[in-house]
Amino acid sequence: MKHSFIISMAASFALAACAHQNAPALIPAENFADTLDGKPVALYTLKGGDVTLQVTNFGARVVSIFTPDKDGAYEDIVVGYNNIKDYVTPPGERFFGACVGPVANRIGNARFQIDDILYSTPANDNGVNTLHGGYIGLDNVVWDVVSADESSIVLHFLHPDGLEGYPGNKDITMTYTVTPEGEFKIDYKAVTDKTTPINISNHPFFCLRGEANGTVEDYIMYIKSSSFIPIDSLSIPTGEIADVTGTPFDFRTAHAIGEMIGEDDIQLKNARGYDHNWCIDRETENDVELMCTVYDPQTGRQVDVLSDQPGIQFYSGNFFNGKSCGKYGRPLGFRSSLALETQHYPDSPNNPQFPSVLIEPGQTYTQTCIYRFSVHK
Repeated sequence: MKHSFIISMAASFALAACAHQNAPALIPAENFADTLDGKPVALYTLKGGDVTLQVTNFGARVVSIFTPDKDGAYEDIVVGYNNIKDYVTPPGERFFGACVGPVANRIGNARFQIDDILYSTPANDNGVNTLHGGYIGLDNVVWDVVSADESSIVLHFLHPDGLEGYPGNKDITMTYTVTPEGEFKIDYKAVTDKTTPINISNHPFFCLRGEANGTVEDYIMYIKSSSFIPIDSLSIPTGEIADVTGTPFDFRTAHAIGEMIGEDDIQLKNARGYDHNWCIDRETENDVELMCTVYDPQTGRQVDVLSDQPGIQFYSGNFFNGKSCGKYGRPLGFRSSLALETQHYPDSPNNPQFPSVLIEPGQTYTQTCIYRFSVHK
């Protein structure tokens, strides 16, 4: 036993030494030094354990996450842009690394009703539905930096009554922390002065081998879920909660993402792959629990997703086509990255059978999401 421990410790020190020799090449802070809407924008670097994360207060966006592989070599494992201009006017994907909301995911027919009042939101998705809050979502505003240190940043935004059709002044505070254990922890808190839907999420696109390097179909995935939300051809829930048993949506036993992604299944056809919400088999009502694990056998990198939310949206990067590039100038190809968004179910305001996302005055919306990084030799 003692002998095994010594070997383990020696391996750990060797990995640490190797990691030190391969320190990450950070995105330059000057690439994000700007003023937007009369507010300063900057790039902040957070560190904890073997993880280094960079975030900008424009859209509370995660710009980079550097983690070591099984040989101790660092790579940036999220897709994004390397300057503020491309986030403001994106040459491709809009939601890289962003905080999305106030209602993440989709609202069918760009409207919802609270009591007897019908609210309309922007039809920014296929000209019919609302996606991630509308044209001016939480991803497209400058957040106030309340405080920042070496391992955490506290961000604040007041989403005003009526912006993009949502009722209530929504006072939102969000804290990003990189823990000594190498976790990226997100804590959300919001209050409102009118009853309103709130369902905030975060949208990093993970590429565990680095930008444009390979396909997520090779990754091994586990999702703690026996049911998922079927969607129509415009990605709006049908209202059903379906059993995953015997379908390509059963990840209760870990297997390669690509193993069943090409099957003749109407749900896979509707999304051109996976872009669905899984209903987590929770053990408690409010505790932070493991939802999902994604592992890359080639690099040894693994990310575990933990949250107190009822659902997780897994998107397998089906609409990347190589026509735009990421921050290192490489074309972002089909299924070269994936998103794992902890949240309530899509279109919940229009589906009373789903867990409610309505927050009333006097109530407080909270959420905790943790992306826990590890490496296996």
